[in-house]
Amino acid sequence: MKHVLLTGAGGFVGKVLKRYLIEAGFKVTGTTHLPPSEHETDLIQLDIRNSHDVSAAVQQCKPTHVVHLAAVTHVPTSFDDPQRTWQTNVMGTLNLLEAVKSSAPNAFVLFVSSSEVYGASFKSGDPLQENARCQPMNPYAASKLAAELLMHQFFKQGHCGAIARPFNHIGPGQSADFVTGSFAKQIANIEHNTQETTIKVGNLDAYRDFLDVRDVCHAYIALLKHCKKIEHQKVFNIASGKPVKIADVLSTLLSHSSAKITIEQDPSRLRPSDIPIAAGDCREIERVTGWKPLHTIDNTLMSLLNDWRSRR
Repeated sequence: MKHVLLTGAGGFVGKVLKRYLIEAGFKVTGTTHLPPSEHETDLIQLDIRNSHDVSAAVQQCKPTHVVHLAAVTHVPTSFDDPQRTWQTNVMGTLNLLEAVKSSAPNAFVLFVSSSEVYGASFKSGDPLQENARCQPMNPYAASKLAAELLMHQFFKQGHCGAIARPFNHIGPGQSADFVTGSFAKQIANIEHNTQETTIKVGNLDAYRDFLDVRDVCHAYIALLKHCKKIEHQKVFNIASGKPVKIADVLSTLLSHSSAKITIEQDPSRLRPSDIPIAAGDCREIERVTGWKPLHTIDNTLMSLLNDWRSRR
């Protein structure tokens, strides 16, 4: 049986991906930074920054495939604590790759990077292809690009793998640290009378390329299933190619609520490196695997809002 080592299995994406991997017929061993419950026998606690523990985990698991999700992913956190961001995202990736080379040299490694690596190149306003210049604009993006360089060295040494650059993915389980989760949480709070009837927002004029987290997870699985087709093309955008204005996202969420809600801009929510439009060209992953996003943003936003309502 194909055995996947899934780092970051306790996170927003990891929880969804773990379930879909099992449904797709993979055996999954997940790692999580926090201690798993006694019922989560297929999860192990692991600090990706600890090279000894990472080596032991890979040696014990001996995976046929690795999906590396574990990372510091919150951009404001990367500004506040760049050292932890780089230790986790870069040295953590190095620890994992060295362990794979030693104990599972034939494993296919899917490294989950980020569309944030394109940075200033988004100023062109066009959906970017994988060969676009990478110009990171924050510590998180820079750390992901550095980890990509580690992956390319891994490839040059004869090992198999791919790099995924997902664009904004949203859905049930998403943290309020991210824009759509923040909107949904605030609406749910207002509906339950635990917040004043004003939503605090950042820049509503920006356009972003949103995907349902389920579509993103299916893209990762598609890359695993078609790993033997991945030769010269090693980097894949996971995107819709259809940017949506943040203001329209908020309007859609508000349309699903009967509460009377006002909007107020909060300067603390404005990112200094914000760019007007960020969208990706996903023709490469479609060419290699046949993957396409299936969920509409309206349905995804409704699921996200209902999820936050259920948490109240």
